[in-house]
Amino acid sequence: MDIEQVAGSGAVYLAIALFIIISIFKAVRIVPQSEKYVVERFGRLRAVLGPGINLLVPFLDRVAHKVSVLERQLPNARQDAITADNVLLQVETSVFYRVTEPEKTVYRIRDVDAAIATTVAGIVRSEIGKLELDQVQSNRAQLIERVRENVKAMVDDWGVEVTRAEILDVALDEATRNAMLQQLNAERARRAQVMEAEGKKRAVELAADADLYSAEQAAKARRITADAEAYATGVIAGAIKENGLEAAQFQVALKQVEALQAVAVGQGKQTILVPANALEAFGDAFKMLKGRG
Repeated sequence: MDIEQVAGSGAVYLAIALFIIISIFKAVRIVPQSEKYVVERFGRLRAVLGPGINLLVPFLDRVAHKVSVLERQLPNARQDAITADNVLLQVETSVFYRVTEPEKTVYRIRDVDAAIATTVAGIVRSEIGKLELDQVQSNRAQLIERVRENVKAMVDDWGVEVTRAEILDVALDEATRNAMLQQLNAERARRAQVMEAEGKKRAVELAADADLYSAEQAAKARRITADAEAYATGVIAGAIKENGLEAAQFQVALKQVEALQAVAVGQGKQTILVPANALEAFGDAFKMLKGRG
């Protein structure tokens, strides 16, 4: 075997070795955990490779797309929306999504980020248009939930999953903000007037209750006094009924003695003139008192 034959054989072996190495290199694909590979054969979809070691048919199959399956965040977007009561709002939204079916993402939509952003903007406008301003402010959580569910349904054909869709801010235009501020101030003034009127009304009611209570207590006192006088009169009437004239004379004499004691009470010196018949009455009263004692 001459040198030329040996050299030719070596070149063939080298070419075969290189072919085998290249074939192995093209046949084996190691896919990272965070990605999926879309494989085409003659321009048509053949397979989607998951994480790990994967085998391809060399020179027939090729990796056409490498798609990240990590969660992504779209840039925060602001769009105008009009409520059911014709109030112009500026709404800021934030969307997070991840690719679940790369073959749909690469073959059904050209720019998935722009498509999702446009879809979210349209759904937000539509949902806010169904609500009045007060409902938008008070039902923010329900509004966000409806937007999220509608977005998920719309982007399902693109092989993506919307994990979060948030409404970060709802801002009013300047004219509406000023009108609402005036309305708020008017409402505060109205509440202050109502509270002042309620306070005056309560004061009048308390004063009336106090007068009523005073009148009731005075009436009770008069009733007790009348009951006492009636009881005393009844006792005297009973005594007169039982003892006759003597009891009546005793009562008269007792009143005369009490009157004399009242006259004698006083400061300084005074002269008391008592009629003669009064002295006789006092004497009779003292005798009766002594006799009853």
